[in-house]
Amino acid sequence: MENYMFDFDGTLADSGETAVLATQATFKDFGLPLPSSDQIRGYMGIPIEKSFPLMGAKTDLPAMFTGFREHYQALEASQVKLYPGIKEVLAKLKENGKKIYAVSSKHSEALRRNLELLQIATYFDDLVGSDQVENYKPAPDGIDVLLERYGLDPEQSVMIGDAIYDIQMGHAAGVKTAGVHWGAFDWEAVLEQKPTFALTEVQQLGEI
Repeated sequence: MENYMFDFDGTLADSGETAVLATQATFKDFGLPLPSSDQIRGYMGIPIEKSFPLMGAKTDLPAMFTGFREHYQALEASQVKLYPGIKEVLAKLKENGKKIYAVSSKHSEALRRNLELLQIATYFDDLVGSDQVENYKPAPDGIDVLLERYGLDPEQSVMIGDAIYDIQMGHAAGVKTAGVHWGAFDWEAVLEQKPTFALTEVQQLGEI
C-alpha cells in the first residue's frame, strides 16, 4: 500500500469514554433519556448528525451538536490517548515515503485539534472531516475526496478503521480495507464486512 487513510476514534486513539461522557452530558442538558455506554459506542464511527437522532434526539439538534462539541473539547485533553505504538508506525510509514491521511466522522477542526494534541499532526498529508463531505460514513465521500484531490490509485490505497462503517466506506470507494482489533467495539461484526486485512496488533499497520 502507498496511501494510508486512517479513521481516528478507536483506530489512532482511544477516545471512547470521551464520546460517551460528552454524549450523555449533552442529552442530560436537553432533558432527554441518557443513551447507554454500549449504545453510544455502537454508533461510534458515524457522525453525531446521524447518531443523535438514532438515539432519540429529535429537536434542538443544532444546539445539541454544539453542546456535544463543547463537552468533548473540555474532556479530550485528559481522556483521549494515543494507542501504544501508533506514533512509531506513523513515523515508519512516513520514512518509507507513504502518504498518510485521516478520514473521520469528526468535524475537521476537532480532528486537526486532536492530531495536534497527540503530537502526530505532522505525519498527515491531509485530513477529511464530516464538514467536508455531503454524505457521511458509510458513504464513500470522505475517501473519494482524497482520491480525486490527489489522483490516488485506489488499488494502492487502504482505509483503516475499527468500525463496520469504515470498512463499508472503503468497499464503497473501491479501495483496500483494514479492520483493526484494538479499538473495535464489535470485532466479529467488523470481520463480517470482509476487510482486505484484519489486524490484531498495531505493528501490523506497517506490513500491509
